Amino acid sequence: MFADNARIIIKSGNGGNGHVSFRREKYVPNGGPDGGDGGQGGDLIFQVDDGLNTLADFRHKRKYAAQNGEEGGKRNCHGKKGEDLIVKVPAGTIIRDAETDKVIADMSGDNKRQIVLHGGKGGLGNQHFATATMQAPKYAQPGQPGIELEVRLELKVIADVGLVGFPNVGKSTLLSRVSNARPKIANYHFTTLNPNLGVVDLDDAGGFVIADIPGLIEGAAEGVGLGHDFLRHIERTKVIIHMVDVASVEGRDPIADIYAINKELESYNPQLAKKPQVIAANKIDAIYDEANSALPILKEEFESKGIKVYPISAVSGQGLRELLYYVQELLSTIDDTPIIYEQEFNPEILLFQEEAFTVEYDEKENVYLVEGPKIEKMLGYTNIDSEKGFLFFQKFLREQGILEELENLGISEGDTVRMYGLQFDYYKN
Repeated sequence: MFADNARIIIKSGNGGNGHVSFRREKYVPNGGPDGGDGGQGGDLIFQVDDGLNTLADFRHKRKYAAQNGEEGGKRNCHGKKGEDLIVKVPAGTIIRDAETDKVIADMSGDNKRQIVLHGGKGGLGNQHFATATMQAPKYAQPGQPGIELEVRLELKVIADVGLVGFPNVGKSTLLSRVSNARPKIANYHFTTLNPNLGVVDLDDAGGFVIADIPGLIEGAAEGVGLGHDFLRHIERTKVIIHMVDVASVEGRDPIADIYAINKELESYNPQLAKKPQVIAANKIDAIYDEANSALPILKEEFESKGIKVYPISAVSGQGLRELLYYVQELLSTIDDTPIIYEQEFNPEILLFQEEAFTVEYDEKENVYLVEGPKIEKMLGYTNIDSEKGFLFFQKFLREQGILEELENLGISEGDTVRMYGLQFDYYKN
């Protein structure tokens, strides 16, 4: 069975603890503190591997953890950084938080490598805590913990065109004839258990990637048959080819089949039914009674709705050139920006959920103060100067209820907010 879903547990490395030690030299009997800092924990990184096309490897191993940072040493020696762990996935893999099902990362397009969990920071050694009144501190800072999270991996194949139809209408035959794909073909239902991909090359017109989406039957959107497992693979496609048996070799009604599949697409995701469509009326070589052919009725029913019908024979190749060039023409009118799912959940927010914060108004300075371990830790982990960091900062303020607290205190646009070393003007977005 094609593996396009997996649940795994991922963890970044813990930061190493800071070290407590003092200089002990022959002529320095009362040496000062020289405990080194702990090393940072390793990051948990997802990386696209073009040699992979399923998530089968994740069925045999469920937990992936980066290395912890080493503890600091004496003589100001810093602990070694923990080794990063790179988890390789096929292109098109979406990483979701298992609890909320929100998108953490989409490994598609230009996003070939992404740090999903940063390692914990190493703790400071006791040398950092010496003061005029405390010249021999006997404590050091512990390393910050890494983040552990259960995630759901979901593979959506990346293709320009999705080929859909009921079993045994000839999709695999078509794919093998028009592309470099070599799917297994046999004359029985549910032959295809994998979404097969093929590249179609057209003279003087470029080309496109086509995917044979298997298992679509009535009730697929509710999980009947294999359909629910594969409907997700149509989400990235830009054009849908409906393939029907116009000769009704098995007694099926091609018009009813198209409506049934469109109903399943709409039930699964209403946006799917809005994609440009074309109908491949297959098996015209098997029509022996032209007077009773379903082809004229098929054209009358759908071409009036703006959906072109192309009579073809996947076996003999008749009509394929016209169909493929029309699909290429459709694609040329569509925005070719790849469909990428935006991040909805940043795992690092888990570091701050249990920490407290306070929101107060300082009348004397006319400034709103936001303080507490949660805020201090968040600012330590986040690069506010980067666009991505600033967006995370805004989302953090909203989701943690900090903006709501400020508004309850009567803050207005243009008022000043101070968080430790960070100061900014408040504007509602």
